[in-house]
This record gives sequence, structure tokens and C-alpha cells, in this order.
Amino acid sequence: MEWKSFTADLRTNRLIRTSRPSDPLALWDPNEQTAEPAKPEEPRWGDHERQSKIPFKILRGHNHVVSSCHFCFEDTRILSGSYDKTVKIWDAATGVNIHDFENSHTAPISECSLTADSKRVVTSSYDKTIKAWDMERGQVLWSFNHESIILSCKISYDGRYVVCGLDVENAICVIDANNGKIITFVRAHHSRPVTSCCFNPDNLRVASGSSDHNVKIWDVSAQATLLTIHEAHSNVIADCCFTFSGHFLCTAAWDKTLKIWDVNAGGFRSEGACVTLMEGHEGSVSSCLFTRDASLIVSGAYDKMVTVWDVAGGYKKCTLKGHEDWVMDVAISNNRKWVISASKDTTIRLWNIEKAGQIPLLIEYKRLHGLQVIQCEKCEKAFSLLQFDEEFELVSKCLSCRLASPSRHALPAPPAGDEDEKDVPKKLKM
Repeated sequence: MEWKSFTADLRTNRLIRTSRPSDPLALWDPNEQTAEPAKPEEPRWGDHERQSKIPFKILRGHNHVVSSCHFCFEDTRILSGSYDKTVKIWDAATGVNIHDFENSHTAPISECSLTADSKRVVTSSYDKTIKAWDMERGQVLWSFNHESIILSCKISYDGRYVVCGLDVENAICVIDANNGKIITFVRAHHSRPVTSCCFNPDNLRVASGSSDHNVKIWDVSAQATLLTIHEAHSNVIADCCFTFSGHFLCTAAWDKTLKIWDVNAGGFRSEGACVTLMEGHEGSVSSCLFTRDASLIVSGAYDKMVTVWDVAGGYKKCTLKGHEDWVMDVAISNNRKWVISASKDTTIRLWNIEKAGQIPLLIEYKRLHGLQVIQCEKCEKAFSLLQFDEEFELVSKCLSCRLASPSRHALPAPPAGDEDEKDVPKKLKM
């Protein structure tokens, strides 16, 4: 097998293939169903980002939409769930499908969620059930049945609880992960279906997004809503995720944007401090995930693209193109070198972004527009700033201070009279 990567010849607008021998990340045969990889097919690289040279491989085996994907077992395995009613485990190094969980769900799988130790997986389905599986034995431990379609499910970081978002009743439901019994059922938590939900790292609060455009945070112990962000987005909120500190929440929506919210109790004002990541997608954003250190966000969208964002700088680090249909879900490895994406085109893609900062396109942007190190006008700490656009908003504060700024509310107040002239940030002497 051999490593394959492509680069673009800008003079002819053609893709040129380069190779090097004996690399385990070669593309694997889409028709091969055995453990022995066959000769890889000629890959379709589409309009992959010009000159990016980002290696990737395609995992084929599902015969319907792939709705969910995760890294597991210390990033050595990939877990996927699909509308074909199966869950598959893949070897991340070879791309080989090594195990299937099947013959249990009777309708498409909407989402999968793993415990931190990768010993159990929870799956939700349009058959109105949630099932918990033993990853080693491949057996169903328990099954939870409900009257509503289950759109989303997430297991808590400590593995004790499962939260699910429901369709008809606009509810969230917290379940005991050991036996599938209901702990809390919050009917009409939103005014429309709950499309996404997740626990924060202390396992005591649940964030939820809905097609009512609102974000809510529910306290499991107090049995109360701690926070409601009204009209957080202008369209359906498709996904949400916390940082590992629990201080920030990212939401992805069909309005083509991602937003980062400061939900720390001491730092929240009114509707909440917010930073919006825009101009990264041309279609509805379906999924988002922070890296463990919160330095990056990876997002997927219905524009068939995956975007990697630099959180501190607030800029798009790279765009991964190649899927032939909607990107349904994304994940990123703990070492931040690998991204996986699940798509409506029935495939999973594994991307190596280790050298994404060295791609010619990003280097050219940095050369033309400048990567500046400036001083925050509020806390006076240094931070980097990359501007991609002449019309990009002038940033004079670091990310933490921008999130804490009342001028970044979800619903900004109209300006009272003429705006004061913005202060120009002082460049640090290097």
C-alpha cells in the first residue's frame, strides 16, 4: 500500500498525484469487505482546497447516510453510526471495518455517544429507542423505549447518565446509564423539537439546542433551567458542545454560523457574551466539536465541507473538501492531528491536519494579510490576530475579553447616537 496525496497545478487547474511507499494511511478499497485490504480505487479528490496537500483516506462500508462518528480506544479506532441501522468500528490505521453492531435498531441511527473509557456506546434511533452496548462483547446492555422520535443522545463524562433530545414533546430526558431508567423528564423544555444536547464536564448541567432557535442549560441536581439564550441563532440549532473547562459552549446552526458562548456563571451578562465564527461555511452547519485544549473547533456542514477553526485567533485554519454530499458529523483526535467526518454520501473520511498550518494557501494569506501579535486593550496580554479580509472587523481584545464584553451579546443593543471612533490596538515590540 502507498501513501497518496494530491496538489493542484494552478496553471492547468489539474490535480497532480505524488506518492511514497509503504504508508499505512493509503486509501482502502471501497468494495473490499474482508480484513485484507485490496488495491485502492482511484480516489475522487473533487475541488479539494487548492494546494493543500492534506492527506486523507475514505472508509467505505455503510450503505446509507453516516450520521455519527467518533474516535475511540485512544484514537486507534473509529466508531460510526448510520441510517443503515448499524454501528461499525474501524481500524484508524488501516481503514478496515473490524466489527459491526447490527440487527437491533429497526430504523436509522440518529446519533452515537461513547463513554470516556470506550467501554460502552449509546445509540439513539428513529425507531424511538436508545440502546447501550458493551463495546468488547458487542451486546445490548439495555434498551430505552419512548413515544417520541429521539433526535440526539449524549453520555455524561463520568458515564453515569445519558441525555436525549425528543421530537414531539420538545423534551429532554436524563436516563441512568447503568439500567436505562428515567431520572428526569423535562416536558416542553423547548417550544419546538430538541435537536441537540450535551453534558458539561461536571456532569451536572445539560445544554440543549432546538429548532426554536433557543439554547438552554438545565441543572440536573436543582431540576431547574439555569439559563436561556433566546434567539441564539436565526435558524435550527443542529449541534452544541462544551469546552473541557465547561466555561464555553459552541453552537452550530442552519444559519451557516457557529457561536461561542461564555456560560460561566460569574462571567455571563444578560443574554450572554458571544463570539460568532462566520464565513466558514456556505450551507447549514450540522456539527461542531472543541479539541480537548479548546485551541481548535472542527465543524461540518451541508455545503459538503469540514472547517477547522483557530479559536484564539478567531480565524479559519483550513477547509477540507471532497465529500459528495452533506457532512453530518465530525470529530477530532486528542492529539489534534486527525479529523474524521461522516457524510450523507455514505462514507467516512479521515484527514491528517498535522501540517495544516504549513499549507501554501494559509501561508499566502498570512503573507498578504499579516499574522499580527498585538496587545489586548483590556487585560494587556498578547494574542495573535490573522485578518483574511480588508473589511474584517478590527479586533482589539483577546478572545477571553471579547467573550466577556457586553458588546458581544446575542442580541446587541442598537447604537445610541454616533459611535465613538475605535481605538487602534498597539502592536507589541518583538
